[in-house]
Parts: sequence; structure tokens; C-alpha cells
Amino acid sequence: MTFGFAPSTSAAASAAMAVDSASRLARMLEPAEWASAGIPLLRNPREVVNGLHVRHRPTPATAVVAVLDPDERLTASASFSRRSSATDGWVFRNALLSQLRRVIPHDLRRRTPVRTAVLLYCREGDARWTEEDGAWMWGLRDACTLHGLRCGAYITLTHDGWQVLGEGRGGRRPNATSAPTAFAEEPPIPRMGGAASDVLRRAAAR
Repeated sequence: MTFGFAPSTSAAASAAMAVDSASRLARMLEPAEWASAGIPLLRNPREVVNGLHVRHRPTPATAVVAVLDPDERLTASASFSRRSSATDGWVFRNALLSQLRRVIPHDLRRRTPVRTAVLLYCREGDARWTEEDGAWMWGLRDACTLHGLRCGAYITLTHDGWQVLGEGRGGRRPNATSAPTAFAEEPPIPRMGGAASDVLRRAAAR
């Protein structure tokens, strides 16, 4: 006969929390990992940031995912508020993938991705990398793989301004509190992006 002691409820809970914490840390990318991942550089990041800021007017805790064609023209975009309190790349991946599926068909049949997804995330705090940024990076990369897209830039928008993480490029405006300034040559398009936006633009031009 063998005698022993069953682990206490608190010990089991602590062990489960440790496993969950380790899993979440694994679903996170450090700036050095991101910089070495071969993420394509934006030719004109300021134009991309200004365009998304005008179209979606993000406030803190708002993510804007956009798909660019090979000429860096906006094909589709969507904005949504962060709902989960957990900083988990898996949760962020699912949220991004849901938005991508809503606004644009996947490119999984292509041997090589031709369209690129970028993510702009408006948040509190300064421009320094955070674990939340690392989770968004992991989520963006995984969502792109599952939707047949190239993983593009991750951009933060804070009170300090905007910054393309891993590249060192940024600017003071727009920022998390600035009012959007529309381009004179290009009016804002609806938030859903994609083919629906083309139809609406043609209808407005008549």
C-alpha cells in the first residue's frame, strides 16, 4: 500500500497559472526577433499611417489591420477595439484573422503571397516596446500565414506619435490624441475596404 498527499488546490492553481504564463510568453515576439524576420519595409510609412488615421480615427485600445497591394495601395482595412484583457498573441491572432476574413478573400491558393497586411495599434503609454506589442506582432504574423498574406509592418500610435517597430522610423503626428487631417487628393473611403469600397467610390463619382 502506498501513501501520499494529493496536491493542494492552491498548488494546482499556481502550476496551471505558470503553464498559462509560459504559453503566453511563447506567443510573443521580441523587437530583435521581429527585425530579423524579414518584414518588408514600407516605402512611405507616413502616408500609410496618415491614410489609416483618416479612415479609422483610432483611439487607445483600437487596432487597424490593413491589406496593401504590391504597389502599397490600400486594398482593404478594418478597425476594432481590443476586448480581451489578456495579453495573448493567440487571442490577438484570432481577432485579426476574423477581421481579415470579413473584408478580403484569402490568398492561400497562391504559392507566394502578393498582398501584405500591416497593423496599426493605438495604445496608451510611450513608444517603447511592450509585451502587448510583442503579442500583437505574433498575432499579426500568424494571422497572415493563415490568410495567405505577407506579414508587414507593425505600427504603434501613442501620445508620443507613431512608430514602425523594428525599423526606428516614426513621427510626432498623427498621435493618439490628434485629429485626423484628410488628404486633399484622396477622400476617405469606408471602413470595410475591399470590393465594396470600389463600388461605393464609383457610385459617389457619378
